[in-house]
Amino acid sequence: MDLLQRLESLEGESQVRRLMARYMDLCDVPRAVTRISELAELFSVDAVWEGIGASTAHTFGQHQGREAVAAFVGSYLPPSEHFALNLHFLTSESIQVHGSRAKGQWIMQQICTYADQRSEVFGTRLNIDFRRVDGAWLIAHFRTQRLFNTALGVSS
Repeated sequence: MDLLQRLESLEGESQVRRLMARYMDLCDVPRAVTRISELAELFSVDAVWEGIGASTAHTFGQHQGREAVAAFVGSYLPPSEHFALNLHFLTSESIQVHGSRAKGQWIMQQICTYADQRSEVFGTRLNIDFRRVDGAWLIAHFRTQRLFNTALGVSS
C-alpha cells in the first residue's frame, strides 16, 4: 500500500469515527430535540438499519431508505417521551477502510431510563457498513445485535 492509500485509509477511519460519534450524540437524551433531517444526513439514500438476532430483530425489525431509517431512529428521541435518559458508549472499535467503502464493529453500552423511570443497561454489538459518497462518509448498513440487558435497581 503506498503512502497516499495509507493516508486515505487513515482519513477514512477518522471520518467514520466522527460519523459514529455524531450518530451517538444525536441519539443521546437529554437533548432538546433531534431533528429527523440531522439523522437523515448521516445515512446513504439506500441505507438499511436492522436488528439482528432473534430478540433484536423482533424488537427493531428492518428499515430501508434514508428517510425511513431516520424516522425510525428519531421515533425514540425527543420530542418523544420514550427516554428520560439515554447514553451510548462505544468500545472495542475495529474499522477497515477499502477505497470508498468501510466496515466498522463496536461494542456499545447503552444506559437508559424510560419515561416510566425504569432503568436498564444494554450491551450490543454494532456491525456497520459505510460508503463514501461525494467525499462524505455515510452509514450504508447499520446492524445492531443485543448481547445482554439488565434492569438497574434503585438503591436507598
